[in-house]
Amino acid sequence: MFWCYFVIAPSLFTVFQLSHGVEVTVSDSEGKLCIYANLMVNFSVSYEEVGNKSSTAEFELPSKVTTEGSDCNVTSSLLKLNFGGHTWSVNFTNNGDKYQADSITFSYDLSNKAVFPNAALNETLSVSFKPEITGVAKDTCYSCKSRDTFESDTVNQTLWDVLIQAFVSNNSKCESCKCSFSITSTQTSAPTPTTTPTPTTTPTPTLPTPAVGVYSIKPDVNGTACLLANFGLRIGLKQAEEMNFDPNGTTTSGKCGDNSSDLVLVSKTMTIMLTFTNDTKKFRLHALNITGKTSVVFSEANTNLSLWEAAVGASYMCNKEQNYTITSMLTLFTFNLRVQPFGVRKGVFSTAHECSLDDTSILIPIIVGAALAGLILIVVVAYVIGRRKTYVGYQTL
Repeated sequence: MFWCYFVIAPSLFTVFQLSHGVEVTVSDSEGKLCIYANLMVNFSVSYEEVGNKSSTAEFELPSKVTTEGSDCNVTSSLLKLNFGGHTWSVNFTNNGDKYQADSITFSYDLSNKAVFPNAALNETLSVSFKPEITGVAKDTCYSCKSRDTFESDTVNQTLWDVLIQAFVSNNSKCESCKCSFSITSTQTSAPTPTTTPTPTTTPTPTLPTPAVGVYSIKPDVNGTACLLANFGLRIGLKQAEEMNFDPNGTTTSGKCGDNSSDLVLVSKTMTIMLTFTNDTKKFRLHALNITGKTSVVFSEANTNLSLWEAAVGASYMCNKEQNYTITSMLTLFTFNLRVQPFGVRKGVFSTAHECSLDDTSILIPIIVGAALAGLILIVVVAYVIGRRKTYVGYQTL
C-alpha cells in the first residue's frame, strides 16, 4: 500500500492515497487534527461542445488531491479537495455539542481539455447540494457505506464508503462510527438510522415584493448605455428560505458584445451574472450564475437557458411575477422585469415584447368587450326583426 503526505502552511494537511478511496486529515495552525475524511466520489458532468453539441464527462475523485483552502475554526470548518483544476468541498458548522454539514459544492474547470475535450466554454462552473448530515455529536463521525447520488441539471455525483468527522477535539479521530445519518439524494440503498433528530418547523415569513433595481452597462464613461435591465429578484434555495435581492448598494458591471452581453450584479450577500446571446434575429437569457453567502454558502449555475426572448432591437418585458427553475436547487422569481441587452438606442428601452402573462391580462378585457358587443348586436337585430313583423301584421289588418 502506497502512502504519501504533504505539508501546506499555515495549517498542516495530510493526504493518504488508499486503494479503496481517499483518506484526508486536516490540522489547524497549531498542528492539531480538526477534520478527518475517508470517501469515494464519482462525477458525471454534461457540457456543451463547440458546434452546439452536447457531451458527458465521467470521472472519479482521484487518489492525488490537495487540501489547500481547507480551514478550521471553532464554529465553522471547510474541507476542500483540489484536483485537476476542480474542487470538491464540504462546509461544516458547529453549535456546541453537535455539528452538521451545510453544503457540498463541486466546481469544475471546463478549460481542462483532458476531462472536457472540445468544450465550448473555458470557465469554471459550480453546483451545490444540501446534505442532511445534522445533529452529529461532537467527537463522533458520519459514516455510510451505501451509494448516495446527488443530481442537478448538469452534474451528478455519487458518494459511497463515506466516513467524515469534523471538529475533532482530542487530536485523534473516533474509534468507531455508525451509519446514523442520511443525505437527501437518490440512493441505491438507504442507511439504517439509529438516531433520528426530531424535526422542528417554523412558519416561513411572507416576504415583501422585492425592490426593482435599475441597471445599465455603458461601453465607456461618457457613452450611452448598451445594455438596460430593470427588475426585482427573489432567490429560492432548497437549503434555505427564499430571499430578496437588494439593489441598494449593488455594484453593476459587465460588457456588451455583438453576439453576447454580460450583466454582473454584486451585492453584500451575493453575486449574480446574467449572460445574454443573440442569433442576429432574437436575443435570450442564455446563462445564469449565482453565488452567495447568506444563511448558507451556495453557488448555482445553468448555462443552457432560453428565457426572456425577444427580437434584437426590441426589449423584453413582463410586469407579472414569474418563476423559473434554474437548477434542482435554485428557483428565480422576477418582478416588473424589462431587459434589452442588444440594440439600445439613445440609452432608452425600445418597443417591448410582452410576456404571455401580460398579454393575457390585456386579452381578457378585449375578449369580454367583444362578447358584450356581440350580445348587444344580437339584441338589436332581434328587436328590429320583431318590430318589422309587427308592422307587417298591422298593414294586413
